[in-house]
Amino acid sequence: MIILKTTLVPLLLLLPAANAAWDASRFLWYNSPAANFTGAVPIGNGRVAGVVYGTGTEKITLNENSVWSGPWQDRANRNALEALPTVRTMLQNGNITDAGQMVLDTMAGNPNSPRAYHPLVDMAFDFGHNGTLADYTRYLDTYRGTAFVTYTVGGVNYTREYVASHPAGVMAVRLSASQAGKLNVKISLSRTQFVLLQGSTVNNSSSSVTLRADSGQSSGAITFTSEARILNTGGTVTKSGNAIQVTDATTVDIFFDAESSYRYSSQSAWEAELKKKLDSASAAGYEATKNAAISDFTSLTGRVSLNLGSSGSAGNQPTDTRLANYKESPNADPEFVTLYFNYGRHLLAASSRDTGSLSLPANLQGIWNQDYSPPWQSKYTININIEMNYWPALVTNLADTHKPLFDLIDVARARGQEVAKIMYGCNSGFVLHHNVDLWGDAAPVDKGTPYMMWPMGGAWLSAHLMEHYRFTQDKAFLRDRAWPVLQQAANFYYCYLFQWNGYYNTGPSLSPENRFIVPSNMQRPGATEGIDISPTMDNSLLYELFTNIIETCNILGITDSNLTKAQDYLSKIRRPQVGSKGQLLEWRQEYAEAAPGHRHMSPAYGLFPASQMTPLVNSTLSAASKVLVDKRMSNGSGSTGWSRAWVMNLYARLFQGDTVWSNGISFLQKYPTANLWNSDSGPGSAFQIDGNFGFTAAIAEMLLQSHSVVHLLPALPSAVPTGSVKGLVARGNFVVDMQWANGALTKAVVTSRSGGKLALRVKSAVPIAVNGAKYAAPIDTTAGTSYTITLA
Repeated sequence: MIILKTTLVPLLLLLPAANAAWDASRFLWYNSPAANFTGAVPIGNGRVAGVVYGTGTEKITLNENSVWSGPWQDRANRNALEALPTVRTMLQNGNITDAGQMVLDTMAGNPNSPRAYHPLVDMAFDFGHNGTLADYTRYLDTYRGTAFVTYTVGGVNYTREYVASHPAGVMAVRLSASQAGKLNVKISLSRTQFVLLQGSTVNNSSSSVTLRADSGQSSGAITFTSEARILNTGGTVTKSGNAIQVTDATTVDIFFDAESSYRYSSQSAWEAELKKKLDSASAAGYEATKNAAISDFTSLTGRVSLNLGSSGSAGNQPTDTRLANYKESPNADPEFVTLYFNYGRHLLAASSRDTGSLSLPANLQGIWNQDYSPPWQSKYTININIEMNYWPALVTNLADTHKPLFDLIDVARARGQEVAKIMYGCNSGFVLHHNVDLWGDAAPVDKGTPYMMWPMGGAWLSAHLMEHYRFTQDKAFLRDRAWPVLQQAANFYYCYLFQWNGYYNTGPSLSPENRFIVPSNMQRPGATEGIDISPTMDNSLLYELFTNIIETCNILGITDSNLTKAQDYLSKIRRPQVGSKGQLLEWRQEYAEAAPGHRHMSPAYGLFPASQMTPLVNSTLSAASKVLVDKRMSNGSGSTGWSRAWVMNLYARLFQGDTVWSNGISFLQKYPTANLWNSDSGPGSAFQIDGNFGFTAAIAEMLLQSHSVVHLLPALPSAVPTGSVKGLVARGNFVVDMQWANGALTKAVVTSRSGGKLALRVKSAVPIAVNGAKYAAPIDTTAGTSYTITLA
């Protein structure tokens, strides 16, 4: 519940009272401005985004998701195809080291890396407030997607409201003073690289600040135009160089947008779109724009409600205080987990929305970036990171956020078809390696044997489309959007795979970013290498791909060679192997590990996010997966935020609720920055948003799984004996609401949105009733009908 301060101007009705209870699961709030980028609060509309520092001279670091470091590059190595059979022969003969070197020499992309994600502009508001900012509060509302700053200077209360509107396609800001004529502000846009034009204009109806820039190339550069449209109530407006000075006003509204050459063929086209959006938002006005934005955002975030218990007074502290306290007393603040869950959903809704035919998905930093050389180029890393970004999309009822990923896959498919021909001689299908950029660059990335040569990105990404169908039951989507991707992904592997020792094999390939010690029965024993034949993850991805092809053919009534070929290949994919210590093997042999605590959990892909190794599907493989994960964790894995989040999801699939929770505590104690973004190894290290999304997915996975049956409370931790959740989604398009107490289900309501059979399991298969009748077998459901589950 939010208790509102009523003694201030109406704008402050948006502000929970500083001396009253905040909703501890909804708000990030602070009593001081942000000290840096990872302390500022993030908002976004899926294309344009910014972070709010709340400093005396306000700085908003702005991004537009198509502003990257340059045009398309053809990086495919023309020497790869000739080298491929030689490399494979070397690998088969145990000459691992020389094969790896040949891969680097003949298959690396040129240049090594694709394009990097770039910042857009900084927007500054200089109020001349250089003294103490009294009664200061800054907050982010994760439910409404809005940010707010308020403080007092010289007896005047100043407020700043921020909203990123998906319906309007703009960011909107309202600056206000509690006393008429007391607002003075200079508004400017700036950028440190490749600025082509800056200017400001003043006229009777509105004023504007404009900045145009590009990515720095002499031809083909990504070029954009940005504009802040300014409308003031009272006061005067003058030009101040490239800035606008507003004097003696009471309220100033600002609408901001940027458009780029990525989506438009000419400067006149993108600037016409810019003008259209700003004209429309300005004509509607701030209040209407804000209200439409909030209505849109809450239509997403409001679908799920999670209650893991109350934190009481511990939850009423500023967020940075809560974060510090959590390191010492995590059990005092269970709502901090709920806040982090809700924050992950906020971040996904803010960074990934359908904005047209060239929507772009959340990248390594979501959509927020301040650097021209961001960590790992802030690109789309597809050997775990972008996939983790979308793990919570379906189960937490945000399927709408998925489309930008599919748009990028379609762009990358066309690039991947060319790379498949050039590098592998495959005239059908597409290949992706372990990174792409906004152009869908499909060539190998960077240059090192543990990470470069991994031709499995298309297989993993295609699984997201199949999962989208399983959750939504949208057969038109399966036929028109998913099937072409699945089919082309499979067609590549029908060409690329080679037969050896009775199986279809990948190679040269690797287990993402990990290395092994070359054994004594191979050449150059003792060397540390990464390249090999058919690592376990490759086989698991192929198993899933061909299984998805078969399932799709059965659903769509396809009976031709698309079906029979997938069946044939599936029968000749090597199944996961178990080692001498009961562990799931990572490579084709039981190699000694160079990094026993490696951060990637690649061999356990079949446990999560896939289902080949889950306990209810294959108890032998799930047990072997647990040995692998336990061993890796005992040697220091989970050493990055995203790695720890993956571990949480794996343990959830293993029904180890207490282990999920303890790893969640460890995550929250180590990785979040001041604004709760995930970091690589703790505050001060690289910001990576994947851990935020992986954490949110893991909390959902504790409470609901559905890969083989709609499984309620499969991994409920003892730390959360009582709670509830509404709005989670299970495969089959079932919406699940649950309540539990004393560690047991009290009631669940499952709503069928598409009809179909509903198979149920509660916890470890306790007896249950559906609508009062004992449950004994899957039930046929009717679309739009709800079913009540209780203990029998």
